[in-house]
Amino acid sequence: MYYTVCEVAKRLHLSPHTIRFYGKEGLLTFVERDQNGNRIFKESDFERLFIIASLKRAGMSIKQIRDFTVLCDQGDATIAQRLKIIMDQREAVEEQITELFDALDVLKYKCWLYEVALEAGTTAVHDNMPPEKMPPNIRKIKERIRRLTDDMEQRYKEGMK
Repeated sequence: MYYTVCEVAKRLHLSPHTIRFYGKEGLLTFVERDQNGNRIFKESDFERLFIIASLKRAGMSIKQIRDFTVLCDQGDATIAQRLKIIMDQREAVEEQITELFDALDVLKYKCWLYEVALEAGTTAVHDNMPPEKMPPNIRKIKERIRRLTDDMEQRYKEGMK
């Protein structure tokens, strides 16, 4: 059974434009065309297209993905190279996730801060709040922010010497 660009797009939650763009960029060399020149996808094409879309979401550039797909087309002789590419990208994504969790913690902290301030009618409510009055997760975030500030202040002082 064959599928159109629109059918594939719907099934993979991509836009038809994205799939056509991938084709224009040389990422869909494995896809056949019908007698009118339209791309037609086989069931077996879905996995590869899904991998391409996942690599893009993972932050790989089109050029990096193209290089990766070329290695895939070269067969088993490139397994080690492909593994290295995937491992490097996984590491980059894990670093991004850590950074996003840090950003999420700051957002949680600020939500708590403003919720308490809204209830009190002033942001000054936090000025002398003892840590034990803060929820444990907020206390941890506040402590991390304080350590960061102290580290920055220390580096500044060392740079002044």
